[in-house]
Amino acid sequence: MLTEKTTDHIIYSLMQQASLKPSAEKSRIGEVQEALKTASKRLTGKAGRPEFIALSGDFLLVVEDKASTDRQANYISGKQDALLMDEGSVTGYAENGALHYAQHIAQMTNFKKVFAFGCSGTNPDMMKIRPIFVTEHNYKIMPMVRTFNDFAPASIRDYYREKVLGGKSERAMELESILDRAKQLHEDLRNYGQLSEQEKPLVVSAILLALSCKTFKIDQLSCGEGSTKEERLSDGEKLCNAIEFHVKKEVDAMPKEKVEVLLQHFQFIKHRPLLNERHPQLGRSPLRYFSEYIQSKVLASIVNNVADDVLGRFYGEFLSYSGGDGKGLGIVLTPTHITQLMADLVDVKPEDVVFDPTCGTASFCITAMNRMLRKIDSRTDILRNEREQLKLDVKRNHLYGTESNDLMFSIATTNMILRGDGKSNLILADFLKQDTFVLREHHFTVGLMNPPYSQAKNKDTQHLSELHFISHLLDCMADGGRVAVIVPQSTMVGKTKDDKAQKHYILDHHTLEGVITCNPQTFYKVGTNPVIAVFTAHQPHPAKKRCKFFDFKDDGYSLNHHLGMLDDGTHDEKVKYLLDCWHDYLDESEIHTSFMVRSTVSADDEWLHSYFYFNDDIPSEDDFRQAMADYLSFEFKMIVSGRGYLFGITKNEEDHEIKYSDMVAEDLDLAAKKPYSDNKKGGKK
Repeated sequence: MLTEKTTDHIIYSLMQQASLKPSAEKSRIGEVQEALKTASKRLTGKAGRPEFIALSGDFLLVVEDKASTDRQANYISGKQDALLMDEGSVTGYAENGALHYAQHIAQMTNFKKVFAFGCSGTNPDMMKIRPIFVTEHNYKIMPMVRTFNDFAPASIRDYYREKVLGGKSERAMELESILDRAKQLHEDLRNYGQLSEQEKPLVVSAILLALSCKTFKIDQLSCGEGSTKEERLSDGEKLCNAIEFHVKKEVDAMPKEKVEVLLQHFQFIKHRPLLNERHPQLGRSPLRYFSEYIQSKVLASIVNNVADDVLGRFYGEFLSYSGGDGKGLGIVLTPTHITQLMADLVDVKPEDVVFDPTCGTASFCITAMNRMLRKIDSRTDILRNEREQLKLDVKRNHLYGTESNDLMFSIATTNMILRGDGKSNLILADFLKQDTFVLREHHFTVGLMNPPYSQAKNKDTQHLSELHFISHLLDCMADGGRVAVIVPQSTMVGKTKDDKAQKHYILDHHTLEGVITCNPQTFYKVGTNPVIAVFTAHQPHPAKKRCKFFDFKDDGYSLNHHLGMLDDGTHDEKVKYLLDCWHDYLDESEIHTSFMVRSTVSADDEWLHSYFYFNDDIPSEDDFRQAMADYLSFEFKMIVSGRGYLFGITKNEEDHEIKYSDMVAEDLDLAAKKPYSDNKKGGKK
């Protein structure tokens, strides 16, 4: 039987995963423990014992939990920002009890900023966790969270600054700084190196790899000046030698052929005069100047931001500032919050073998790797040495990708090496030309893909359509492999004859699990309305299967024209609700069809929420009035502009109709200002 002890174990584990050190029913801090001696929830002045207390930076965390989610909180009737604090509520509900302890501690100790957590549930995937920020005299109820990660010592100040105070988090400010530096670096690469748009990110990648070499020092770059043979090498040669040493000696198990492919892309750096000669304005070679800039202002941000593809963001900024929009190459870089959502949808596990056939900057591989490593770190049933061995195995043998663009391949390889991938199972190849049976030998269990968009222009290029990429990926997966792809909405419609044939093929051989309509601004730079489609490979689609279709356009992200898409503070909560619906943790009757529809599908259907959704809400009287007013306004506008023929009105009748429409408009205006019963006899509809 699942009890509150089960809940305790889950919460304790989640707190440990966030690098917190919770103590049960007491505190290691003397003044807090002293305050708890009079913190009884029954207000008797006796001792109180919250489930857990932990310190995170300058903040104190207090946790109360209940086994039943029905005991999550008891709010004042009609309010969602005020908790009842009577004895029954404080003793019977998680949020109320947590708030009681937090307020007592804030009033009795020097800890004036406390986070109270009300938690409930016995299923780790369905836990309710509500943070409440508490001061000595006030409290603020925050959106639900899925984990305690935002409250870890390394991130709690960001949460406080961004979510509680409503300002910019350090992470947002750092991202803004990174993108400003990307802009400056782009200008310098152009002005001092006269590099092409294709060459700029390669120079950045080369410098990042050289700086990762333990034996390389920037002081070695001296414009080829010196007395020894080594000193007389060009700065570009010194950089390339450092890269070669790093990937051959320091990057464990990277195959020789991969090393050669990577080094080949950096060859132009060696002998380009403008890069290697002393620049009169800089007083050193541009390569040394770029290396100093990247080491002091960029390197730490790229390596330390393990959750974000910062190098990918750099490349995106280069495209933006160079006037490129990515459309010509079909390049659409995937935001981190999307790669994380897709990894959650297919539930990536440490034992999975992940494949991204169009890997770009390797953002899917990075997200999958981080997720697998976190799951290994959360295991308490293995020894430290075994844990490290499992993590090394993930990096070496569980991440694969192909990329046909040599520029993107170099960036992806660099990105993975910087993240600690010791083998880099990435290959420079055209995915659609790879033999399905050869790829299946890798036994891929998870496929994640953002294929090139809008490449199928005519019959000659129809084989490059997004549906062809999806079919080919499904075919090369292991039996039962889980696949998530993000593609334009039009892909799920199947407009052309070939697209319809591909949809038939997919259902004949594989299973469609569902489609999620995403925020239309997700890829705002290329103007694509994306959807995420999820499949199971090599299991023919059952005719009676009811797929899930979501409208997730409101995902909590909005466009900031300088920083791109930013979380408004509600994304985590909205994703949790989506995943609860996706994994059937919620009763279908509790989910409004405007958010999720379940339906059987055929290849001729449009695989979209908007296709299956039927708005069965009865329009209100106000809706009817507004619709009538909009229609009559449109009719009047057409008539006065000489388009009365649209409504069967001849030219001779237009003057009369204009006067009549004016009268109707006045009547509607008056009607809108009066109660409905005053305008209709008997006051009935």
